[in-house]
Amino acid sequence: MSIQEFQGRNKISESFYADLPILQKFSDITNGENFYSVPNDWAVIITDIADSTQAIETGKYKDINLLGACSIIVILNLVEDLEIPFVFGGDGASMLIPPRFIQEAEQALLAVQKLAADEFNLVLRIGIVPLAAITANYEIKVAKLRISENYDQAIIRGGGISYATRLVKDKATTDLYSPKAHSSYAIADFSGLECRWQDIPTRHEEILSLIISVTAPSQSQIDILYRDVINQIDRIYGQGTECHPVVSESLQLAFRGKTLLSETRVFTTSQDWLNQTLYLWKLRLINLLGLLLMTFNIKTGTFNWGDYKQIVSEATDFKKFDDVLRMVISGKTRQRQRLTDYLEKKFKEGRLVYGFHVSDRALMTCLVFERDGRQVHFVDGADGGYTLAAKNMKELMKS
Repeated sequence: MSIQEFQGRNKISESFYADLPILQKFSDITNGENFYSVPNDWAVIITDIADSTQAIETGKYKDINLLGACSIIVILNLVEDLEIPFVFGGDGASMLIPPRFIQEAEQALLAVQKLAADEFNLVLRIGIVPLAAITANYEIKVAKLRISENYDQAIIRGGGISYATRLVKDKATTDLYSPKAHSSYAIADFSGLECRWQDIPTRHEEILSLIISVTAPSQSQIDILYRDVINQIDRIYGQGTECHPVVSESLQLAFRGKTLLSETRVFTTSQDWLNQTLYLWKLRLINLLGLLLMTFNIKTGTFNWGDYKQIVSEATDFKKFDDVLRMVISGKTRQRQRLTDYLEKKFKEGRLVYGFHVSDRALMTCLVFERDGRQVHFVDGADGGYTLAAKNMKELMKS
């Protein structure tokens, strides 16, 4: 193969995700024809907080969410304008990356791991698994779903992400896929990471964090079951914004140091008390300016700041799929009871397993590249959300 042919093939591989057609409806994720195989020279990145359930019990659920988002932002900053698939999972993330960036990704993730240990006293588990180690047993297929004009969401299926997660967590294989430090000083770019909103209270009675995994002997049956589940959720909670956990009216900027401290600890060190204090006051001033701009619908250039809360709301990831269906829903207790009655019936039929956690509010961690452009806002239920829902699901699976 000539150098020109190799470079051309490599360029096609790297643009794989960027070139995918864009789905418009969430229900489209149940159609296998909408998914495409990831190039075999790519790799899967898995991150998660070890012993996250115990950490949540000590009140560290916000820190856990923040570190999951940190592992995504450092990779997005590394690949710059190249589109890659990623899914936020509450206590970690799953991502797919082309081979050219793997070595640099290892060092960036090691920097996040060090941040987790030094500033938050948490253990971030990291694994980078070559696709070739997965596709002998499972598939990884990807689709791209339009969430807003500023955010296209990756939808991942085929079992490969779940298998990669097991490889990274299993003591027998974890060392095979753990990044190795190439220098004594790993660095990462956290630019764009923000944690500046107050917890978001439910508009109804509760916030439901939900995880569902369908089991069936064939992919076509799995698709049918997921379609049925999504339709049932739509019937119970509504298809529009009725169940959206983040609406513009509920968004309030934070000014308390306790709320802003998590972001502050990412960009400063706890040993540097003065720098940390100055950064905290910088965030307060930025939020004060933002509050004035949004309250009075002030325009800067062509951008009307009065629209910003709506832009944020539209670019959230409250419904997603990466081998399991994940949702954060605002609703009423009776709606949840109807849904869990349906899910329990399907569970007893051996057709799915599920887990859920109920809170009175949601929390949000943001990746903002442009105020009036590219951005995504990760949503989870407060007090443990997805992590406790996953624990609940594991307990149900054991039964």
